[in-house]
Amino acid sequence: MRLRTVLATTTAALAAATCLSAAGPAGAAVQQRHACSPSVSLDRFSDALDKTTYENTFVGNLSALAVDRDGSLAALSDRSALFDLDARTLAPRSVVPLADESGAALDSEGLVVDRDGTRLVTSETEPSIRRYSADGRILDRLPVPASLQVAPKGRAVSNGTFEGLTLLPGGRTLLASMEYALSGDSAGIVRFQTWQRHGKTFRLGAQYAYPVDAGLGVPEVQATPDGRLLVLERGFTAGVGNTVRLYLADPRRATDTGGVENLTGQSGVRLIKKTLLTDLVTCPSLGATAKQPQPNPLLDNIEGMAVTGHEKGRLKVLLVSDDNQNAVQTTRFYHLRVRI
Repeated sequence: MRLRTVLATTTAALAAATCLSAAGPAGAAVQQRHACSPSVSLDRFSDALDKTTYENTFVGNLSALAVDRDGSLAALSDRSALFDLDARTLAPRSVVPLADESGAALDSEGLVVDRDGTRLVTSETEPSIRRYSADGRILDRLPVPASLQVAPKGRAVSNGTFEGLTLLPGGRTLLASMEYALSGDSAGIVRFQTWQRHGKTFRLGAQYAYPVDAGLGVPEVQATPDGRLLVLERGFTAGVGNTVRLYLADPRRATDTGGVENLTGQSGVRLIKKTLLTDLVTCPSLGATAKQPQPNPLLDNIEGMAVTGHEKGRLKVLLVSDDNQNAVQTTRFYHLRVRI
């Protein structure tokens, strides 16, 4: 149900709701003071878009982020809305409604802005990946392995399919991450599916197995400039709050599991290797407040991630939480610096 009372987005509200880190000569000290781990620091966060509207569309339910060709941010709502945001202020500049071939809404979760400006968007309902024009017209639909489809057509669980989507360096390989394990696979293993670009289309490629922490799922994945992956793992415990961890993962020597029916930890399958960068519970709260119990008031239901810049092994990473249009959750943006 859509909230009846929302705030209008204004430039003043955007500025007031953003917690900025210090700048200038003290920058190094600030980065250390805002450290989440030796590899990750938190520059600032912003609640500027929480419970706002733009052109009669609720600005929330955000599940994915991508950097557009002009440097602006594309932000995807899982209620079939694709926003264009100012990269500096986060102010919405436009919104495009999305739908499937029959005009029905999507459960849109993953987003890539391709090199020609088209948008690749996942829906975890079937699941599916569709290519859209910038104005929301469907241009193409990618093939999906039968086993990754939601039961009874396949072995995926409902609301646990394609959550993350990213293009690897060079733009020839597209990768989507499943959120949870398939029926028949071990609970701690999720599958990452790839597609290879052939002209203007993508064809099915290799598939890999990723070991997820107990009780968590994978809401987002993003490629790094060297071909590795940033992987978000997330869970929620009622009365306790969210767990959100950021990993660096390397799929380059993992086994192609496309032909492996059940992943049960067998010795012949090399899983994607991962290294913990940080558990976000260790980040400084920077004055953040939570509307429900959280182990750190900074935390919320983080689902979206984009690499917004990089230089010599250091990445600028932007995260966003999905408020589920819920009064006790927050749409929050997190500006991180990550050393890989």
